[in-house]
Amino acid sequence: MSVATDPIRDQKELKALANFFLKRGELRNYCLVVLGTHTALRVSDLLALSWEDVYDHERGCFRDHLVVTERKTGKSRCIALNREALHALSVYFPHHRGKYIFSNHRRNEKPISRVQAWRIVHNAAAELRLTGHIGCHSLRKTWGYNAWSRAKIRPEVIMMVYNHSSFAVTRRYLGITQDDLDLAYCRMRMF
Repeated sequence: MSVATDPIRDQKELKALANFFLKRGELRNYCLVVLGTHTALRVSDLLALSWEDVYDHERGCFRDHLVVTERKTGKSRCIALNREALHALSVYFPHHRGKYIFSNHRRNEKPISRVQAWRIVHNAAAELRLTGHIGCHSLRKTWGYNAWSRAKIRPEVIMMVYNHSSFAVTRRYLGITQDDLDLAYCRMRMF
């Protein structure tokens, strides 16, 4: 039985994970964490990204938006690339090899596997002693958790990003716990 992954709830832990790779010069892996947490893409869609998807070679600049057809749903999504995502891409771009953003260093014509991506994220999280069960899917969940808890994005928008049928599904998916609900009550000031 597989264990469900958790979002990375603590901002310091999230920064530590990204910086773990940046400090080591592992720019591909740094980009994996940043794009994974800023696009909310499933790992299969993330790994399939090519440089053509994010970089306009004719104009010599990064695109503002990423258009992806999700493998699981077949639906097309248009994702704005924010400052952090564009920064990670621009740091990695001069050093990239191959067609895919997350190219396998041994065979540039293919992206790394889902298993390899999981190992990269999971092993770094274990070394950093991050809270919870952390894997690739944690990156997707982290976007939603932070959209809900920090950015105060409306639940229906988060549901649309994830293609969930109800906020109850989204709430379970993000691991919104009683502690989160208690905090919401305690922070509320009416007078």
